Formats: sequence, structure tokens, C-alpha cells
Amino acid sequence: MAQAFKVAAIQMVSTPEVEQNFESAARLAGQAAQQGAQLVLLPEYWPVMGMHERDKLGHAETDQAGRIQEFMAALARRHGIWLVGGTLPMAAATDDKVLNTSLVYDPQGQRVARYDKIHLFNFSRGEENYDEARTIEYGTEVKTFDAPFGRVGLSVCYDLRFPELYRAMGECALIVMPAAFTYTTGNAHWETLLRARAIENQCYVLASAQGGRHVNGRRTWGHSMLVDPWGEIISVLPEGEGLVIGDIDPHRLQYVRESLPALRHRKL
Repeated sequence: MAQAFKVAAIQMVSTPEVEQNFESAARLAGQAAQQGAQLVLLPEYWPVMGMHERDKLGHAETDQAGRIQEFMAALARRHGIWLVGGTLPMAAATDDKVLNTSLVYDPQGQRVARYDKIHLFNFSRGEENYDEARTIEYGTEVKTFDAPFGRVGLSVCYDLRFPELYRAMGECALIVMPAAFTYTTGNAHWETLLRARAIENQCYVLASAQGGRHVNGRRTWGHSMLVDPWGEIISVLPEGEGLVIGDIDPHRLQYVRESLPALRHRKL
């Protein structure tokens, strides 16, 4: 593909109310489509950010059935966009757990990929304590899909800290990163890690974050952004609801890879 392909990351401050989050996602996706976005990325936990970590269990959907999946398929079809649906809770083999799942829909509203988050966040410092494995089951498979501009690698939040995951995807034109980074860890590492993944894989990285103070008291870092294959930040949104939008430029991708052919120089 020789032409630029416009992509957008949606930043949200999701609430415990699914319908309220639907309204926000629909409005922001509509704005992205009006601005020419052909691929739109939603953040992690976009449909529901519960008051308690176990609240997600009550919203878990079965494969190919459920209002969250129906909403995403309809949204992609309505605007004729590729939609990477952040994450939603999906039924797991273990009764008291869910899978944290990213689903991808094509412009006809057909599902083309599913990725279950592999790495589960665990962080404890002072009053901050997170352990996703208490309520989430580990995913096991690396997943990509083919978009008109090239291969897209699927990853979620804590995955960002594990570079071997991205090597296992093969050469991608774009890596997507829906996330709900905490304020503490985001402030320390978010930008550095996103730019590192772009630089070492010589591809674009589109990150869609939760960004603000949530009803449940949690504060997420935000800073949704698009990073180019040289590690340059094309666009960033620090906090609050909104959009990050920019182009996947195949000429830029080719130029970076030809001028510094690091991917061809790998030995291990």
C-alpha cells in the first residue's frame, strides 16, 4: 500500500455504567471517522471500569454473543472502520475468572481477530495494590491481523513490558496498545516503553489509554499517543476524553527500515 492510512486512538475515563461508556465510545468513534480515521482503537476496560475488581465477572460475555460485542460490530459497520475494541471481559474456563480480551472488527462489522491478554499486571506499593490474576485468566496465544497497510500486532497494557511478545509477532507495520496504566507506573515508564517498542520493531505504535480520575477512585495515566518507527511522537493526549489521530505512512516505514536495517541484522 503506497498511500497513508489514518488511524485514531480513543482516550476515555470509563465508569461502572456500561451504557454511559457506550455513549462515550460511540461519540468519540464518530468524531474519529469524521476526521478520516480508517482504523480506530478503544482503550482497555472501555465498556466498564467497576467499583470493585470482581465487578467485571458480572459483565463477562460468551464468544460471539453479548451486547458489548454487538455494539462493537455495529460501530465498525456504521462508520466503515476497522475497530480494535480495546478489551472486554470474556468468559473463561475458570468460573470465578474472565479473560481480558481484545476483539477486532473489519469495516463490514465482521470479527477478524481475537487476542486474550497474556501478561497480567501485579503491582504493590504503599496503598496501591493490583493483582489481575485474582480475577483474570492468562491468555496463551500471540495474535496479529492483516489490515490494508500491513500486519497489526495485538497487545494490551502490561504486555508492553515484554519485548519478546512483539518479536513473536513477526514484522508488523503497526502495534496497538489499549491500556489502563496506573498514574504511578504510567508517569514512570509509559512513554519510554511505547517509544522503545516502536524503535526496536521499526513500526508504528498506536496506544489508547484510560486517562483521568474514575468513579471508583482510581487514577489512570492517559497520554494516548501515536509513535512512528523512528520513535517520534506524532500526537499525544495527556488526560481526559478525546482523540489522538495520525497517519501510518508506508514511505516513512520503508525509509526507516532501509536507512537502519536493524530487523535484518538480528542474530538471535
